[in-house]
Amino acid sequence: MGKYLIIGGSSGIGKATVKKLIDEGHQVWATYRSTTIETNSNVKTEQLDVLEEEIDMSFLPDSLDGVVYCPGSINLKPFTRISPNSFVDDYKLQVVGAVKVLQKAMPALKASEKSSIVFFSTVAVQNGFNFHSLVASSKGAIEGLTRSLAAELAPTIRVNCIAPSLTDTPLAETLLRGEEKKKANAERHPLKKIGSTNDIAEAVSYLLTDKSDWMTGQILHIDGGMSSIRG
Repeated sequence: MGKYLIIGGSSGIGKATVKKLIDEGHQVWATYRSTTIETNSNVKTEQLDVLEEEIDMSFLPDSLDGVVYCPGSINLKPFTRISPNSFVDDYKLQVVGAVKVLQKAMPALKASEKSSIVFFSTVAVQNGFNFHSLVASSKGAIEGLTRSLAAELAPTIRVNCIAPSLTDTPLAETLLRGEEKKKANAERHPLKKIGSTNDIAEAVSYLLTDKSDWMTGQILHIDGGMSSIRG
């Protein structure tokens, strides 16, 4: 079974991914910023703030089969109401944080015979949506990083990215509060439903394991059909 690092494993997609991997019998190292994670024999937890100038990842094993970077934000505002510093802060969380983690984890990833990295983007990078300039800018950089690292790290380390549409997570709580909002958002998707954390965790497991052994540099759209189907 594999050894996997989940950054941001205490909530939402990260939490569902931790559970999925444990259920499959893998060993998981999961980090949290403030909300703690329930531990058992197959999961080890560490507090980590990716916004700190220097991050300590000495807890990692000598070898890792995969890394999943989950931290993110959804801050939807008109462009004229977003300060330039907000763009910098969002980039630090979603891109620079990922860079710090991967540079620290790279020796362990290289020590594995073959390993996998999974990032997260958003459907808003490919499709222009009102008020998404902040998140789409940072996630657009993540898609570029995915393809660049996939080229640089092949053939031993695969790098892929999942671009979901709106998913029912604590991060999206304000957008999905109440049945009326949930129904309205579901209707925007060709499949007429909101994505669940389990939907995304299934895709993460696929990208981490040998099931996707011939796949790298890809942006996987798990979005209810929003990115490719026009109703």
